[in-house]
Amino acid sequence: MQVRIANPFLVRSVDPPLKSIEGHTQRSVGHLGKRLVMEFEDDIYLVIHLMIAGRLHWKKTGTPLKGKHDLAALDFPDGSLVLTEAGSKRRASFHAVMGTQALANFDPGGIDVMSCGVAAFVDHLAAVSHTVKRALTDPRICSGIGNAYSDEIFHRAKLSPLLWTSRAKPEELARLYESIVSVMSEWTERLQAEANANDGWPRKVTAFRQEMAVHGKFREPCSVCDSPVQRIAYANNETNYCPTCQTNGVLLADRSLSRLLKKDWPRSFEELEDLRRTSGHDSS
Repeated sequence: MQVRIANPFLVRSVDPPLKSIEGHTQRSVGHLGKRLVMEFEDDIYLVIHLMIAGRLHWKKTGTPLKGKHDLAALDFPDGSLVLTEAGSKRRASFHAVMGTQALANFDPGGIDVMSCGVAAFVDHLAAVSHTVKRALTDPRICSGIGNAYSDEIFHRAKLSPLLWTSRAKPEELARLYESIVSVMSEWTERLQAEANANDGWPRKVTAFRQEMAVHGKFREPCSVCDSPVQRIAYANNETNYCPTCQTNGVLLADRSLSRLLKKDWPRSFEELEDLRRTSGHDSS
């Protein structure tokens, strides 16, 4: 196996050097949370974090790296694994590490929800004090669940994303666990089927999919009750939810709009729509 790097910022380690994996046979592929881990001979590991915009593509061996989005290639005898990253920010990373002890440093420590069982999950979340949104998307608490799928999970569980774990009833956390398992299992099967239909690799890698119930569906009708999907906008992310299915009709405060309206923040999405129509303000 050979390594080609088009953007040196991608490489975040120096000891061992990334070139040390060249000529070694790959033994396995696994993951630590959202990080992809490739194991090579002599106890060498390549840790890949795609972040938000990173993508992996399987192409013919030696395919040239072109343009600003092609960052690196791992050349195998039967093909090249090419890493691309959209946008101008370079957040994806390669780390070469030697030994399992060094590899363990990349484990954020979150519980593996898909294998821990409902009792362990309920105890784990009840012991922390965060919103369930924070708990599911913080890799130090729960492993491998991202922003998009958390929206789908809360919607299926009929829970507010701002429910505090320390105040949640055991039956609510148990319902959340069952929702995580069902949503993640369904989407894993869906994406695997899509990849199998395209030579084993997904063609459309995106956090926004038409089949999703609420994520990315701001103001569109909820798939269950037809109420307009709402959102909480913050930083570069957003949380989407259905007020009818998840919050008993209560609107969760969107920072960008609630700062404007202050004490006049509406109590329902009907009031919010009335305010938008009369004031001309929009939180999009």
